[in-house]
Amino acid sequence: MFFGPVPVREAEGGILGHSLSAGSERFRKGRLLSAADIAALEKAGHATVYIARLEDGDIPEDEAAYRIALALTGPNARTAAAFTGRANLYADMPGLVRVDQTKIDDLNAIDEALTVATLADYEPVEAGQMLATVKVIPFAAPRHAVEHGEQLLRGHAPLVQVMPFAPREVGLVLTRVSSTKDSVLEKTEQAVAQRLAQFGSRIKLQRIVPHDEAAVAEAIVELKAAGCAPIFVFGASATVDRHDVVPAGLTRAGGEVLHFGMPVDPGNLLMLGRHDDVAVIGVPGCARSPKLNGFDWVLQRLCAGLDVSRRDIMLMGSGGLLKEIPSRPMPRAGNEAAAATAAPRRPKVAALILAAGLSSRFGAGHKLLADLDGKPVLRHVVDHAKASSASPLLLVTGHRADEVRAAAGADITVVHNPAYAEGLASSLRAGLSALPQGLDGVIVCLGDMPDVSTATFEALIAAFNPVEGRAICLPVIGGKRGNPTLWGLQFLPELMRLDGDSGARSLLGPHAEWVCEVPVDDPGILHDYDTPAALAARGVTKS
Repeated sequence: MFFGPVPVREAEGGILGHSLSAGSERFRKGRLLSAADIAALEKAGHATVYIARLEDGDIPEDEAAYRIALALTGPNARTAAAFTGRANLYADMPGLVRVDQTKIDDLNAIDEALTVATLADYEPVEAGQMLATVKVIPFAAPRHAVEHGEQLLRGHAPLVQVMPFAPREVGLVLTRVSSTKDSVLEKTEQAVAQRLAQFGSRIKLQRIVPHDEAAVAEAIVELKAAGCAPIFVFGASATVDRHDVVPAGLTRAGGEVLHFGMPVDPGNLLMLGRHDDVAVIGVPGCARSPKLNGFDWVLQRLCAGLDVSRRDIMLMGSGGLLKEIPSRPMPRAGNEAAAATAAPRRPKVAALILAAGLSSRFGAGHKLLADLDGKPVLRHVVDHAKASSASPLLLVTGHRADEVRAAAGADITVVHNPAYAEGLASSLRAGLSALPQGLDGVIVCLGDMPDVSTATFEALIAAFNPVEGRAICLPVIGGKRGNPTLWGLQFLPELMRLDGDSGARSLLGPHAEWVCEVPVDDPGILHDYDTPAALAARGVTKS
């Protein structure tokens, strides 16, 4: 790949190496320079410009990043579209992320152009949380490096996957001595219940017994017979040896102590045991507190359906000093401190399909109800949006609302705009008013553009990053801007103030610094079908 300064007049077709201004227009790094761009740069007084030109043996940055990310992605993980040489992997559901660190190291050693960063192995994640990012550093990666990376990953277990949490019916044994207060037992039960709740699990049965091995053994046998798995035992007195009361009780019940102690602090005094196929854990007293401790690491793996072995415990020492970590392993929403340090996640973007218009340019029929390849024009728009990661999907109806609603199909939220005759802005306001809380952005789609591909939806979402100044994302092909457009929710107040037939495009100029043009290979972003002539050219029958 060539990279360096060239005279502006020789830069057409090159990839802009650094962002710069051309009069009132801002050209972002990575822009493919057109003849019109060259003219604008020369008019603005630029004599030279840094560009990149791909050569034989180069793979463009987005393609290279996506190919490596796709090869990394395992079960219950999703690969997002690439943008600016970056492709992210996200969790499809809550669970523990598993990462093959050795293979990740091998991948990062192939070539400086390819980099992969992941979460730590066994880290708990929530749905939508980022698991890994693949970043191609220059504007292209060597073909041999990408193919080497794909070959390295081929035939191996997935390098990045999520082991989903599944509900567990837990048995809880609490021992007591004469000085044990009821409040301590209640606090212990509450702490266990709260921990289990975050994984969708619960305490099925609880037994409070004297602190002696016979009573512990009897309780373990009873809970196992009742179908409890796993079984947790809290001793009234700390277990200090593998022959102490709790381990001895497990052995007396017919179980086995696999390991006593762990290289995690707090949590040193954990006992790992088993009775047939049921895990039995002697829980350290520190687990009465909500603070992170070694028991949490074991609990996470059990709730993700993973066996925990003696060796697993012995390998927990690196990173096992938890005394200075005050937070729980999976901070919940509503905690301001946790929210400030929240893990990166997939943007939460809705799709809003505007389908309320009068269809007056079509004549007697309705353009959205016309047949296209065996289904209504509108259904194509809905299906392409549904296949993307945009969620939820909202449809705004108006003219011939019942028929439009039926044409859209099921599994879509319908918002009726009784003021649809006032123009496009009224439908936009109706749809935006119905958006749920917690979204980052919304893709505004037109119901008469059935050829816009799912890949375009994904490309817009991949480009969307308000932190990096990309809060309004629109698709571009051949230098022409098209639809749909993704808007960050920061613009919601201004969008709600639009009126008449003016669409949201009127806000692009005032917010040019937030606009990101997303190159796509999708002519459908320029094609609407709102006249009989357009429909006839596409071979569509009027309805």
